[in-house]
Amino acid sequence: MAKGPEKNTKNKALHTKLLKRKNTKLQEDKKAKALRLKALVAKMNEKKSSDEFIHKDFQIG
Repeated sequence: MAKGPEKNTKNKALHTKLLKRKNTKLQEDKKAKALRLKALVAKMNEKKSSDEFIHKDFQIG
């Protein structure tokens, strides 16, 4: 009975390792982008609230 060709587990292991590395990099990039957006939104909200505060002080009426 013939066993057939040997399986190439070395390439499979390398491929899995590279895929895991790629996926973790994508996750880190996604988290970093979310943090940057969160900081930007907080900054814009702070600016918006300070602008509203200034406009309330200078209303004539």
